[in-house]
Amino acid sequence: MSIIELNELTKSYRRFEKEPGFMGSIKSLFNRKYTEKTAISSLNLKIEEGEFVGLIGKNGAGKTTLVKMMTGIIAPSSGKISVMGYYPNKLENNFKKQYAVVMGQKSQLFFELTPADTFLLFKELYDISDEEYKKNLDYFIELFEVSDYLNVQVRTLSLGERMKMELIVALLHNPKILFLDEPTIGLDAVAQKQIRYFLKEVNKKKGTTIMLTSHYMEDIKSLCSRSIVIENSHKIYDGSTDELFNHFQKYKKITVSFTDETKILFPKDYKIIEQTKHKTSVIVPKENGNETVKWIFDKYDVEDVTIEEEDIGNVVERIYKEGCEEYYEQL
Repeated sequence: MSIIELNELTKSYRRFEKEPGFMGSIKSLFNRKYTEKTAISSLNLKIEEGEFVGLIGKNGAGKTTLVKMMTGIIAPSSGKISVMGYYPNKLENNFKKQYAVVMGQKSQLFFELTPADTFLLFKELYDISDEEYKKNLDYFIELFEVSDYLNVQVRTLSLGERMKMELIVALLHNPKILFLDEPTIGLDAVAQKQIRYFLKEVNKKKGTTIMLTSHYMEDIKSLCSRSIVIENSHKIYDGSTDELFNHFQKYKKITVSFTDETKILFPKDYKIIEQTKHKTSVIVPKENGNETVKWIFDKYDVEDVTIEEEDIGNVVERIYKEGCEEYYEQL
């Protein structure tokens, strides 16, 4: 049995609208107008235990609504939903003790307390035994390397240090499922890399099923073997992350350095993004990458060359713009 199973899941809202101004308010007292907004439409989904799944979509696509339904915060309008065998919106205690949610913009920590005090508070909330608490806390303190920050006020921690503490709080009770909503938002590159490493370890060693929503596509690409793309309340892709990016990653960046002053003349469909006396960077179609490098070496005296994948942000923009439903149907 899948740990998460959704069948024809739909969530719609009625939104009240009124004309502007005082008269508009008076009119709305007697003649209220509503519009229907569908956040999630007839979504089918199965997630197996131990998977690390990325949830991709623009703002307003329905990602957060989906997570809220899976955690029981809101009820679906129609369809079936099963998470660990429970109907989430019943909010049974046994269900709530088996998942955790970490949101990059909403903290579970108490800023006036120390992390150590917060951990003790959550120990009592989740009825964690002394033995399990010590075992888990020691494991996460070593994994996250935060022993120096346990007894200082949360408000004095940096954003990266605070996010590590957020993850420890969420994982102390050994949840079967961890929902992550933008966990690396606002973090610098070093902190993002650390958080990704920790999440990989938790997924691998603890077997925790993780669902990640993020606008940092490096998070999705480096962590999630499977990706789900939601657009306008519909699932338009569900499959391999590598296949998704390979399909939409259409260009490569080639940077060439020269000892002597050199200017390369490229074909018209090649986009030069930087050119100096001794260095040129160009964007070329992915399929022409190797051929272009060979052509450069044959024609010019090259000191160094690097080939990079196209910027992930460009790829994601293309996914949103072009959509991938047609590609998904071909798989």
